[in-house]
Amino acid sequence: MDDISMKSQTKYIFVTGGVASSLGKGIIAASLAKLLQARGYSVTIQKLDPYINVDPGTLNPYEHGECYVTEDGAETDLDLGHYERFLGRPTSQANNVTTGRIYQSVINKERRGEFLGKTVQVIPHITDEIKRRIQYLGAKHKYDVVITEIGGTVGDIESLPYIESVRQLRYELGFGNTLVVHLTLIPYMRASGELKTKPTQHSVKQLQENGLQPDILVLRSEMPLTEEVKRKVALFCNVEADAVVASLDVPTIYEVPLMMLDQKLDIVALRKLGLDTDRPIDLEKWRDFVDRVKHPDNGTVRIALVGKYTELPDAYKSICEAFIHAGATNHVKVNLQYVNSEKLTEQNVAEVLGEMSGILVAPGFGHRGLEGKITAVRYARENGVPFLGICLGMQCSVIEYARNVLGLAEANSTETGATPDPVIDLMEEQKGITEKGGTMRLGAYPCRLQEGSHAYAAYGKAEISERHRHRYEFNNKYKDALAAAGMIATGINPDTNLVEVVEVEGHPWFVGVQYHPEYKSTVIHPHPLFVGFVAAAIDYRDNKQK
Repeated sequence: MDDISMKSQTKYIFVTGGVASSLGKGIIAASLAKLLQARGYSVTIQKLDPYINVDPGTLNPYEHGECYVTEDGAETDLDLGHYERFLGRPTSQANNVTTGRIYQSVINKERRGEFLGKTVQVIPHITDEIKRRIQYLGAKHKYDVVITEIGGTVGDIESLPYIESVRQLRYELGFGNTLVVHLTLIPYMRASGELKTKPTQHSVKQLQENGLQPDILVLRSEMPLTEEVKRKVALFCNVEADAVVASLDVPTIYEVPLMMLDQKLDIVALRKLGLDTDRPIDLEKWRDFVDRVKHPDNGTVRIALVGKYTELPDAYKSICEAFIHAGATNHVKVNLQYVNSEKLTEQNVAEVLGEMSGILVAPGFGHRGLEGKITAVRYARENGVPFLGICLGMQCSVIEYARNVLGLAEANSTETGATPDPVIDLMEEQKGITEKGGTMRLGAYPCRLQEGSHAYAAYGKAEISERHRHRYEFNNKYKDALAAAGMIATGINPDTNLVEVVEVEGHPWFVGVQYHPEYKSTVIHPHPLFVGFVAAAIDYRDNKQK
């Protein structure tokens, strides 16, 4: 990153959270960004994460949910997935900053002698680096508005340097160029039938003690907020009455921007930033999408998601959202059934998957649950059930085909150990690498699809680019033998000749992809592979009912 002048015409909005975690700061940030974008402003969002990991790439999904990969290969927080799905614009490494990356950068500078022998401290050195990162996007790309979501909860020790950095920035950039949106919880006490504002008051007080006064309060609640509650919060928290906004539970997260629009969140934010509030807003496509999600006229279709992190749906967040997008396109509600691959066996597979109209075998790492995934693949292949395998799911389809069709009984991936038939093997450039973080094939790579394939029919073109996150690859030594037996490589990387897509001849819809199509699915542009997969599942459902 280049050095950045502290002076910028870009406006900055900071989104903080209080009282409890997981209130939906990312959804609020993305919703506000969508409303501003719909009024013609250029907007981007970044996430500041207070954990000391350099990136989420080495985190267990149960720790932090899905690891989202950007076009430039950054392993980032799953909130960046929300940003892309809402805005329809790619994010990058610069959109996700962690405490680990901040400290790593400052320590590297200290080792190079850039601080000229001074004592390196949280203030000013860490806070200066945070401020530089916050302003990087605005200075480099000239956005009208940069929205910065600060992870964690106000009061956490970990997030204090970020809060302090925002306090400094408000003075340096001017209060007319910055805005603080604070999201808190208004709990409902069922015993007394009351909404309680005290936790919000304490949260704002904590923020004020750190030198920040919120401009807008978004109140998360499971019950509707009365005007009296809003007035009380405004009075005790030093904000204007129209700057108190309710965020209630809604059937779909994609309804949140419309709920914020109804309460004029975007108008209040624009007014406080001195920006034009009279620009017309265009949300026609968004409203149409929400209507199709809420009122599908083609019923429901049941699709199994086979993976090993099924107890936490956030581990497969982008896949879940891609199914919502594809379902809306096909005017159907996709009813995802989570199937734990560790519990799937040849004895129970027909019972577990028998009522499904489609089977997706999910990405993952390691040997745990692998045999269950292979069992699911076999069931889909032998019973003509539409199948989509992603990353490890694609590799499982290759292993299954090699074992049960080619007759290579011990075929496997070298990820699980030594095997006489390594149909999936470590990439040559990966051999000798011992570090785990950021060392995989990451980010966007090209692929050329074969005409006449299901993949080509879905995309409608031959040249595509998709995002990757893996170490192991299809072993080209087995390519011809598999093709002769009916498993065709229908997608190839033109630069490296690596196999990206496999399909099975004679099957209604059987596609395995080495890449992650779910990362590129958005509200306005649902991913074509998911759209094609859901369409095939609908056909299977309808034919089965005849």
